[in-house]
Amino acid sequence: MAAQLTKKNGNASAFMDVGIATFVVLILAMIIIPLPAPLLDLLLIVNLALSMTILLLTLFTKNVLEFSTFPTLLLLTTMFRLGLNISSTRLVLTEGDAGKVIDTFANLVAGNNIIVGAVIFIIIFIIQMIVVTNGAGRVSEVSARFTLDAMPGKQMSIDSDLNSGLINEQQAKQRRNDLERETQFFGAMDGASKFVKGDATAGIIITFINLIGGTLIYSLQQGMPIMEAMDKFGRLTIGDGLVSQIPSLLISIGSGILVTRSGNAKTFGTSLMPELMSSSKVLYLVSAILLVFALLPGFPTFTFSMMAILLGGSSYLIQQNEKKAQFERITEEQRVLAGERMLQNQSNEETVTAHQVDPISIEIGYGLISIADESKDDNLMNQIHSIRKQCATEIGILLKPIRIKDNLQLSMNQYVIKIKGNVYAQGELYMDRYLILSPGDTEFAFNGIATKEPSFGLDAMWITGDDREMADLQGYTVVDPLTVFVTHLKETIFQHSQELLGRQEVKQLLETLKETHNVVIDELIPDILRLGEVQKVLQNLLKENIPITDMVTVLETLADYGTTVKDIELLTEYVRQALKQTIVKNYLDENAVLNVVTIHPNTEEMLGKNIQKSSSGSIPLIQGNNVTKLFDSIKKIHNHLEAEGRPHVLLVSPKIRPSLKNLLTFNFPEIAVLSLNEVPNEIAIESVGMVEDIAI
Repeated sequence: MAAQLTKKNGNASAFMDVGIATFVVLILAMIIIPLPAPLLDLLLIVNLALSMTILLLTLFTKNVLEFSTFPTLLLLTTMFRLGLNISSTRLVLTEGDAGKVIDTFANLVAGNNIIVGAVIFIIIFIIQMIVVTNGAGRVSEVSARFTLDAMPGKQMSIDSDLNSGLINEQQAKQRRNDLERETQFFGAMDGASKFVKGDATAGIIITFINLIGGTLIYSLQQGMPIMEAMDKFGRLTIGDGLVSQIPSLLISIGSGILVTRSGNAKTFGTSLMPELMSSSKVLYLVSAILLVFALLPGFPTFTFSMMAILLGGSSYLIQQNEKKAQFERITEEQRVLAGERMLQNQSNEETVTAHQVDPISIEIGYGLISIADESKDDNLMNQIHSIRKQCATEIGILLKPIRIKDNLQLSMNQYVIKIKGNVYAQGELYMDRYLILSPGDTEFAFNGIATKEPSFGLDAMWITGDDREMADLQGYTVVDPLTVFVTHLKETIFQHSQELLGRQEVKQLLETLKETHNVVIDELIPDILRLGEVQKVLQNLLKENIPITDMVTVLETLADYGTTVKDIELLTEYVRQALKQTIVKNYLDENAVLNVVTIHPNTEEMLGKNIQKSSSGSIPLIQGNNVTKLFDSIKKIHNHLEAEGRPHVLLVSPKIRPSLKNLLTFNFPEIAVLSLNEVPNEIAIESVGMVEDIAI
């Protein structure tokens, strides 16, 4: 059955391709071959029906990508109309007749007065040329520029959503594909809008040619009185121009509708009425103004009064709906608060165990209660579930449930993230606004609330929903409040994952792994190492952003070296060397090259000679001025490479790696320090800098 459907679809596609090619060839044939009047009538009706179809399709289109063939279709319909113009001109000039359709249009519009018909034709041309075509062309031009400028920010937003787990790989690919198609569409529309403008210009020129040429041919060559010739060909010219310009006007309007559509996934009619009738106050005011006009002398009292009554009744109904919606919202908020109070009362009756601090918890102000509303599809509880799955797959820890509770001591928009009862991160959210990140400079062209993006400390601003579309068009990265919070929560968890890995969590990991690798676990614990010692090694790995997803390799390495080595720091180094493929891949550039910053041999020798062991790890004890020189040199190189956007690591000898990392942790936590033993032989290395000799 599937094969049959595929075959049928393939046949249909081939048939459509042949049909379109035939249509294009027929357009070219119309320019050369004369058409009889009945066939011309049929083609004119087809042109009018096609124009109406295109206009209505633009009204029912939810997204420009649903009509992505519109720019090419615009060119084909333009050529089709010009071909019909040429055919009708040939009939008018050779036979003095262009069929019933053109004749009927002429008599319907002009009637007994050819001047009226000419005026109406000129007005239609002016409307299309000056109003519709110019406006649609300008919108196409601006949309193309803004869409292209906004493309990097949108791609970063897609990558951010993918990294935070809000979308999967397939959804990310689809969104990138849609973004590329949308950019191509607006770029094509920027050029295709010129077709409509050229078509209108060509139509008016052909109209004057018909009038002048027909009058001269039939008055000078065939002896028809000049006034009779002007009347006859004036009507035919008006009819021919209207039959051409009306379909052109319809497609111009469709073009304008399509390029001015916003990014909502609704049809024009579906989105228009809720927005037009969104405020009862506006309708009340308009009703009052119309009522004033009804009372003024000279105005049609009945008509103005009926319209005022109609708007007043509509505004009353809208006001009742607004009150109902507000009541339902307040009721829902009270229900959520009541549920939280009930949970809090239940917890007060539990044992002392329930009063122990949570591994990780979230406290929110009363203005953010809606973020945890489980009745909504996109709520914080669902996002936390995704984060817990990400922690398991990306860094290898099993995160316990995260408690969410309100805190009246916080401001209404404030939240805090606590780990073991201590505040590790905090920020503010505005549920009725959106956070924008500048694509380059820090000057924001909006009136909003200036702030810092909580996860990465970037300059940002909270803007209203009315400015969201304009910010998107201008290239800003626009993020909703829930995404801002979820990203901050995820980054906080990843940065402090080592503090969330206790002995209980390690035991759960080992029990899960024991089903498939019980031999290495039974050998290692407790005969070689205790559970707490394994935990400390895992914490050391997480502290330097090394995932522990490959637990088998970690445990086997500890089993190999644990019999002779009891130093946790040294055991960690052995494990790091075993995980070198996992470690290095996070720091390679787009060419799979590892950019390294080395240390001057004299400096490395000085550090190696002054390593001091302590309970918190080894550290080089050198003079303060030498520490300052070392930090200044590293900072200079690091800032330079960061400005160039080049990923890099500090590559040192295995002897000083742990002590140097401990020394740099507080000043340069983002700099990865790798030893030579942690770089696989097949990885290409490029030296991009050297820390100066501080021993001078």
